[in-house]
Amino acid sequence: MKTAFRQFKALVKLSFLELWRRNDIFALVLLGLALMVPLSMASPFGADGASRYLDEAALLLVWGFSLFIALGSGQRLLAPEFEARTIYPLLAKPISRGRLLVGKYLGALAASWSALAFFYVLFVGSVLLRGGAFAAELPQALALHFAFIALAVAVSLLGSLLMSASANCALSSIVLVGMFFFGRRLPEYADGLNPALAWLVKAVYAIAPHAEFFDMRQRLVHGWGAVGWPVFAAVMCYALAYIAVLLGLASLALRRRRL
Repeated sequence: MKTAFRQFKALVKLSFLELWRRNDIFALVLLGLALMVPLSMASPFGADGASRYLDEAALLLVWGFSLFIALGSGQRLLAPEFEARTIYPLLAKPISRGRLLVGKYLGALAASWSALAFFYVLFVGSVLLRGGAFAAELPQALALHFAFIALAVAVSLLGSLLMSASANCALSSIVLVGMFFFGRRLPEYADGLNPALAWLVKAVYAIAPHAEFFDMRQRLVHGWGAVGWPVFAAVMCYALAYIAVLLGLASLALRRRRL
């Protein structure tokens, strides 16, 4: 048990530090400044209340950049290990492939979550300095956004074991961004198609990760109130179940891969 704990700790630390050793930190700082400047204005463009729409745009940037970091972190978990052949000494410790997969995933998750927390600290700090306040929406919005990032890392990790880096990043981005903006409209869109295409669209709707479930930007910015706790719990359970399936498929792909 102690050996397994030390292995997990080392893998998590290694994956966590990998992000912050790259140039991503400079992009984080630049984007943070880009968020702070418009949010620091009490009445942008001379219109009262317009700051809410800047807040919504800033949150959309936070979602986009955090997704970029999550997908990049998931892609870099195992692919560089195979290319540099450092996977062999890792597995010779000895450490099982499943333990390696979970340890790497948790490290990438910690790194992605730390970046997301950095954004939210800037965002919330800017709103509070302007005299604004958040109620019950903020904890739910944070939790759901963190769950979405965990899902995105798992999607990218599975894709990195099945396809090339460019194909994985492109396909994962298209699926997650597409579901984020259009997922809730797919059933309505399918009703206007011929039976064959409607079946295909409904199949995509049933299988694809529902990124739109985790979006509380408008509730947070416009003060529409928190969602019901049963709904919140259902979305979190959906995220956990989907992540478990993705990691199970990733473990199966890793076990069947010839080293």
